[in-house]
Amino acid sequence: MKILLTGAAGFIGHHVAKRLLKRGDTVVGIDNFNNYYAPQWKFENSIQFDHYGNGQMLALDLRDYDKVSQLMIRHRFDAVIHLAAMAGVRPSVLHPGLYMQVNLTASQNLIELSRLHGVNNFVFASTSSVYGHTKRIPFDENDACELLLHPYAASKRAVEQIGFTYHRNYGINFTALRLFTVYGPAGRPDMMPYLLASSIATGKPVPRFRGNFQRDWTYVDDIANGIVSAVDKQLGFEIINLGRGEPVSLDQFIGSLQTVADGHAHLKVVAAPSTEMLVTFASNEKARSLLNFNPEVSVNQGVKLFWQWFATHRAKTLVEQAA
Repeated sequence: MKILLTGAAGFIGHHVAKRLLKRGDTVVGIDNFNNYYAPQWKFENSIQFDHYGNGQMLALDLRDYDKVSQLMIRHRFDAVIHLAAMAGVRPSVLHPGLYMQVNLTASQNLIELSRLHGVNNFVFASTSSVYGHTKRIPFDENDACELLLHPYAASKRAVEQIGFTYHRNYGINFTALRLFTVYGPAGRPDMMPYLLASSIATGKPVPRFRGNFQRDWTYVDDIANGIVSAVDKQLGFEIINLGRGEPVSLDQFIGSLQTVADGHAHLKVVAAPSTEMLVTFASNEKARSLLNFNPEVSVNQGVKLFWQWFATHRAKTLVEQAA
């Protein structure tokens, strides 16, 4: 297939790109290389496009409707995997307008251009955050998702609903994948695993929200496999959880990381903001049925692999900066 992959230089995007390129798909990756975190990290992630003859990486902002349209006219894509977004829950509370521009309006533009240019399969990265204060545990795709806690979740839920209208009115295959607490190599520096690893390496304190928080930690390789499986299937309209289906407490996750790192994170207990969900827990029966989704990496295995990457690629620089 010829696939447009947005957010291709990001954390999850570059893992997905690697799978598509290695199996022989033609992949055009786009990313706007913004400064939410160091753009250099994203350039490092995108180097893999130079190693394959079937890939191309472009710097492009999805809000530029005309340039995206020209790209789609030039390439005639079979499918779109839309991972690009302004990430982060708490920053979305500070900058709701930006999050709506990038996550909602730009996504709607991309869906509309897919309709106009004959793209028949659209895979969208949504989030477990859309479940908000649901009382249904584990989280089930039939939940109404009405109790959203922040603009990030609202923007993602809105795109899911736009996708349904495009499927109903124009016949586009639209699959929304609700991703659960993804972690692993190349993880973003604002995410809890990286913050903990950084604290272990440098001794700098990291906030730990007060409360018995549990997360459905899902290793990035399992998530990437689920995304690739979704682009291979035309499912009409579907919303599908991608999560391991095994909540693990934050304290247990911290303990696992400290064990493999042979060190201790310096935790500063603070009050949890109102944006925080106490637990995330994916019902993944639908993913198993429709996508043959079978998470293989346990939290203990995943934490070990993450620390190995961090120790090799980030720890030395952080220690030098802290000195």
